[in-house]
Amino acid sequence: MSNYAVDVDGLTVARGGREVVRGLSFTAARGSVTGLLGPSGCGKTTLLRSVVGVQAVRAGVVTVLGEPAGSPALRTRIGYSTQSPSVYADLTVVENLRYFASVLRAPASDVDRVLDDVGLTGHAGQLVGTLSGGERGRASLAVALLGAPELIVLDEPTMGLDPVLREQLWGLFHRLAETGVALLVSSHVMDEAARCDRLLLMRAGALLADDTPDRLRERTGERDLERAFLALVKEAA
Repeated sequence: MSNYAVDVDGLTVARGGREVVRGLSFTAARGSVTGLLGPSGCGKTTLLRSVVGVQAVRAGVVTVLGEPAGSPALRTRIGYSTQSPSVYADLTVVENLRYFASVLRAPASDVDRVLDDVGLTGHAGQLVGTLSGGERGRASLAVALLGAPELIVLDEPTMGLDPVLREQLWGLFHRLAETGVALLVSSHVMDEAARCDRLLLMRAGALLADDTPDRLRERTGERDLERAFLALVKEAA
């Protein structure tokens, strides 16, 4: 079995006649948190959609858990939380989770577990449509945690959350990684970069860097990772 949960080789994606991802190649290891960081509009969501297998690609090969991205065999092996909440507004939080657990054939006991993981136990009986934006995002994240996914792909999972909740979720991500799960997490907030085992820094559809936070600091001579990112932008220009 490969140590890589994700292996991307030469990925190119075009949308509206324009290349929004250009020749990307990288790997993401099992049992680690790989951060995908960069400004809004740089291609992060398109890249994540390609990994999950729901994005048409122009060129390149995306292999996930040893299978071509989008293979039916991967459906219960990947947890995916989109940037926009993907839960039903007219159902309660717990009704959503019970429904998705049945679709994924996850144990019924998973519902209570993931509610606790994302801090929504107190909102279990509340209609999703009445939740705040951050709470709806956490409900979507809870769905992605159902079952026993080997890869969890999260698009801006901490958007709109207060610092305490962000800290709790990053703790959860690392606990999952310690069990062997691979996590691919996107963010445009550079202070989350230091929480990742490995960083993919994107700009304008291309990778500026693929390295650990410490090695990026060494490479740029900057201790602050946001300043390191800016140094890489200047270097690329």
